[in-house]
Amino acid sequence: MDMTSPPFPTASANGIATIAALIGDPARANILSALMGGQALTAGELSWHAGVGAPTTSGHLAKLSEAGLLAVERQGRHRYYRLASPDIAQAMESLMALAAAGPHRHRPPGPKDEALRTARTCYDHLAGRLGTKLADTLHERGFVILDDGSALVTDNGRDFLGGLGLAIPEVGGHRRPLCRVCLDWSERRHHLAGRLGAALLNCSLERGWIVRIPDSRAVAITDAGTHAFTTFFGIAPEHLTAK
Repeated sequence: MDMTSPPFPTASANGIATIAALIGDPARANILSALMGGQALTAGELSWHAGVGAPTTSGHLAKLSEAGLLAVERQGRHRYYRLASPDIAQAMESLMALAAAGPHRHRPPGPKDEALRTARTCYDHLAGRLGTKLADTLHERGFVILDDGSALVTDNGRDFLGGLGLAIPEVGGHRRPLCRVCLDWSERRHHLAGRLGAALLNCSLERGWIVRIPDSRAVAITDAGTHAFTTFFGIAPEHLTAK
């Protein structure tokens, strides 16, 4: 193979540096982190998360939008911002894993930190201990095959999830993978992403197994959720509560 001619497009060093510089600003990093919850937010809400004034936030949002990191939805007089794609969420989660593995901060984790570690959204799928335990139990039961960063739903897995009333998205007609893994920054292991991960999150919200915590990516596991995750997925209750 001619090593001077890669068979697929590669990003230039300048392109990588440009994106890294955009994410590297603390205010912009806070904006992107706030949108990791999967919900679209207004400029005012993002200004609060970024810790800067409205004019400065507008400038940050413009730069992130121009770079293709954010998408804008207009509803009446309001503009709502969200991450432009799941790939951006995956990149942010990977950066969070790197940051978490760096020098420890000289303070103990606060209640919000522990809530994030217990259960949170990673864009449109579940993360934290809940997310990784779901991946573990589905893998251990042979419902999902996890191998070298990839994931595959088995026929038994489709039957199991279908028995729970969870519709498994069909393979055809989608650019996004049915099931893939995402490295969890707090657990240092993988949780499930892709269309299956999104379906698990939506099912958990719709059935009241989890509820969103305001102004946070964290979600609270309800009593119904503890029963469901224990009964259906075999997750020990101690993994479903903040430590």
